Amino acid sequence: MVESKVVRFSVSVEEDLFRDFDQYCRQEKFATRSEAVRQMIRDKLTERAWTEETTEVAGTLTLVYDHHRSQLRDRLLELQHDYHQWVLSAIHAHLTKDLCLEVILLRGPAGELRQLAAQLRGMKGIHKGELVMAAAPQTNH
Repeated sequence: MVESKVVRFSVSVEEDLFRDFDQYCRQEKFATRSEAVRQMIRDKLTERAWTEETTEVAGTLTLVYDHHRSQLRDRLLELQHDYHQWVLSAIHAHLTKDLCLEVILLRGPAGELRQLAAQLRGMKGIHKGELVMAAAPQTNH
């Protein structure tokens, strides 16, 4: 990761907004207000990047599903193999006698990851599916 020079800037906000922000910083355990602002900027830029279909992102897809559902596990694996270039790894855990948790690590174009997530989340037997993406740092190779 390349170190960046820190740039200082000032922001003017209403007093009540400042109080709310200060409370947010304390509740979320940010070390400083600056760290909170940096995180908010990163979140917003990542959110914006998701709208670009070709932007390279990394993410996780978390699924909770009924493992008794006929052929669901096979279909989950089949789709992961269909998207093998974007699937880095997967972890599987047994939550209860009936439910499993699967976390799939992904990296690739935002549009492709959203498409894969939509297909997996839409399968019968999936109780919960959530895709979380972050901008993938560019490597200098």
